Amino acid sequence: MKRTLPFLIIAVVLAAAGLIASYLKRSALEAPAAPPTVTPKGSPRPSAAKVGEPGSDPPHAIGDAKAPVTLEEFGDFQCPPCGALHPILKTMEQEYGPKLRIIFREFPLVPTHEHAMAAASSAEAAGMQGKFWEMHDLLYENQKSWSNAFDVRPIFEGYATRIGLNLEKFKRDLSSETVAQRIVQDGKRGRSLGVVGTPTVFMNGKEVPFESLAEQKLRVVINNELARAP
Repeated sequence: MKRTLPFLIIAVVLAAAGLIASYLKRSALEAPAAPPTVTPKGSPRPSAAKVGEPGSDPPHAIGDAKAPVTLEEFGDFQCPPCGALHPILKTMEQEYGPKLRIIFREFPLVPTHEHAMAAASSAEAAGMQGKFWEMHDLLYENQKSWSNAFDVRPIFEGYATRIGLNLEKFKRDLSSETVAQRIVQDGKRGRSLGVVGTPTVFMNGKEVPFESLAEQKLRVVINNELARAP
């Protein structure tokens, strides 16, 4: 293991203290109630746009960079509310097509989630072979099956094999400086934007209220933004 990895873990652990309370508050998304009907005029408005640190470059993104709406998620693969948001974002991606771009940023909540760092590293290592989103989807879709495992390494290696990765390269990249730095840079960006828990989503640089991440409400928020677009 690279000598830099312990420093990465320490840095994230120090940042985690401020995240725990927010995560517990946000856990209600794990079993979201059916949202009430909301008209465009009554929907919560996102906060003012923020810039922040640049984050990992290039970011992991789906969709046209010129899309009128960009959703940037700061997520943790072991976070149950993030797992609940995953299919909602997939639905938005399918519904809005070229009008929507989705960016994912790593924000593992350690030590609250003991496997969050390993999952983030696995996704980034898969990204080194052009398969970030394939690993991203497997991690969320199978979250319940690996979250309570004692050792997730063989599970994640199995996912790597399933999506056609070079397994030996995947294992090497897990502890590489490149993977570690991508996670660090995303964390810096998140903190510079005031992220204190996951999932946190920004739309065109403006934070979307957590209560608006339910499917029906998020659709209203996106439609409002499209209506304001040139």
